[in-house]
Amino acid sequence: MLTHMGLRLDFLPIQSDWDEPVVPAPQVDALPTEVPAEVPAMAGLVPMRAGRDTAATRAAAVARPDIARAVRPDIARADWGQLQEAVRACQACPLCASRHQTVFGMGAEPPQSSDTEGVGLMIVGEAPGEHEDLQGLPFVGAAGQLLDQMLSALGGSRHEDGGRLGRVYLANVLKCRPPGNRNPQAEEVAQCLPFLRRQIELLRPRLLLAMGRFGAQALLAEQMPDVAQTPLGQLRGRSYSYEGIPLVVTYHPAYLLRNPAEKGKVWADLCLAQSLQAGPKMGA
Repeated sequence: MLTHMGLRLDFLPIQSDWDEPVVPAPQVDALPTEVPAEVPAMAGLVPMRAGRDTAATRAAAVARPDIARAVRPDIARADWGQLQEAVRACQACPLCASRHQTVFGMGAEPPQSSDTEGVGLMIVGEAPGEHEDLQGLPFVGAAGQLLDQMLSALGGSRHEDGGRLGRVYLANVLKCRPPGNRNPQAEEVAQCLPFLRRQIELLRPRLLLAMGRFGAQALLAEQMPDVAQTPLGQLRGRSYSYEGIPLVVTYHPAYLLRNPAEKGKVWADLCLAQSLQAGPKMGA
């Protein structure tokens, strides 16, 4: 079942409840040389309007550093559509000068009322990479395929129904790609965090999975002031709480592509996340 993740079954515990075969993730087609103004909707996923920055906007951001302090909409009260538009138009940090487009997120829609249950699982990554920046979607390319295999191994999916995991939503801390895929800077994280926090508020996930060091730091900073100095390996392997939502920390799929020997640890983290779903099924 787990061979698609490259995991050796002889050193992993047998999960008798998860004996369904894993469906291989679809291959990602080669990227087009020209990025369309509209990213087509993917089956079962919420379409995301991609919006591209103009050369004038980029030049202004470089020439006017004070744009980083531009007044933004009141994110704390924005609805889903307003939040998407605020991210698309954001010029609060210099990343707006180098991005092709913003990456808001993808997956299940937020509940329409307080009486409707939130999404089952929200995965929080770090920042868009090259493929994400071009396509306007998170977790694509080889890392995205590996993530799909992880979800499939748990009987879940990034598609609308989400399978056993309930409905799933994928997002990053940063909504723009840092040049050269460098690490996010503190100022960039500070500008993007209000967007992520509002996404969580609107989606009301039953479980959060932080993938990567910066995803973990963003969600744990308030309860762990020293989290920035704590290696990710010391953060994983236990459960936390973010605003009352169970939270599990693990390595990012891109890290696993470079360090496949760590896949066993991620499997243990996924099992921990699965165990936190005891009780009613997650998702609507």
